[in-house]
Amino acid sequence: MNLWKISKKSALICASVLFVSIGATAQITLLDKVIAVVDDDIVLQSELDQRMATIYAQIQQSGTKAPPQDILLQQVLDRLISERLQLNIGYNAGIRIGDEELNQAMARIASSSKLTMEEYVAQIHAQGGTVAVVREQIRNEITIMRVQQGKVMRRIRISEQELDNFLNSEEGRFLTSPDVNVGQILLSVSSGTSLEDTDAILARANELQAQALDGTDFRQLAIANSADQSALQGGDLGWRKMAQLPGVFIDAVEQMDIGQVSDPIRSGAGYHLLKLYERRGGGEQLIEQHFARHILVKPNQIRDQETTVALLNELRDRSIAGEDFAALAKEFSEDPGSALKGGELGWSTPGMFVPEFEQTMGSIALNEVSAPFSSQFGWHILQVTDRRNEDFSTNILRNRAQNMLRERKYEEELQVWLQEIRDEAFIEIKGSDNS
Repeated sequence: MNLWKISKKSALICASVLFVSIGATAQITLLDKVIAVVDDDIVLQSELDQRMATIYAQIQQSGTKAPPQDILLQQVLDRLISERLQLNIGYNAGIRIGDEELNQAMARIASSSKLTMEEYVAQIHAQGGTVAVVREQIRNEITIMRVQQGKVMRRIRISEQELDNFLNSEEGRFLTSPDVNVGQILLSVSSGTSLEDTDAILARANELQAQALDGTDFRQLAIANSADQSALQGGDLGWRKMAQLPGVFIDAVEQMDIGQVSDPIRSGAGYHLLKLYERRGGGEQLIEQHFARHILVKPNQIRDQETTVALLNELRDRSIAGEDFAALAKEFSEDPGSALKGGELGWSTPGMFVPEFEQTMGSIALNEVSAPFSSQFGWHILQVTDRRNEDFSTNILRNRAQNMLRERKYEEELQVWLQEIRDEAFIEIKGSDNS
């Protein structure tokens, strides 16, 4: 058992009651309680209460009617358990999110909301939150994202033949397909579920479809019933390319009209109901490419994250002062694939690099050297030396198609993997004060 987890659990349990001695009588005041045991970790009542308050606020802000408390309580507790399982996997795998990476993430969130960091912090306080709590939430979200990417991506294999078949099929033409805004409800079917129970789940899916067709708010039904990670957002999957939807969704969505709810769709994760909210346009025929080079440095047992970032800042300053970026890359970069080429990566294509890398490439000016940023591979500084708009070539088309197939399989495999880790875990529900 992980020593950190033991000490954490012991401290939390010891802190869960307060003894106040008055004369010969001891009064016990319960400050917190364990509501679920998840392998060798726990979920506390205070965590559930805080998340419930947040979800109720989000539902109220969206104008959607909240489901009964007992139903929402189960949804939120299930999410906390799923998150705890994934966070523990991340901790055991050595995933650590440092302060610098958190600062960058908060800056991106503020920028996406067109806020300065000061305005973003003020907004957090105005909503009754604290920066410390928000930073911990962001840290957990990044950790979970990396766990999911690491565990799920290794399960996905796309052969050249599979790629050829896709490009030669009608689906392959979806590369220029419309964008769709879709919501979903997932009723999960775990491994080993009996035929009788599976039929009962299908019957429940048909009931929910009937309710949606009769006018019940689809988002409300998703919050109350869906087992998908999008449940607490009303099942919204957001805008996506048609070709990026899971394979089992594509045929159904292609035939749906705006506002229509699908029949139950079977996948490895269970039964899905889909609602098509909007459809628009087709894909652009030109894409922007970047000719980039980078220097990668990785923290290790001798050089911690702070020292790593300091080294990259020093190299950035030297490059800005006039030293040759390529020479610095050859000397310092720990990317064996590009170091000997002066850090040169060649022309990019969509999906070729991790999101953090592509975001930086698209946001800096030509010949500017970026500030240090992190990815799953380590810490980087990056320079874009040229840009161009290119029509789709055969290579670009294949790379994009491969990325879409990977994303499609990722959605399917993610739900199956989440169900698997839950099936394999020891979970004991103690009950909460709200139940």
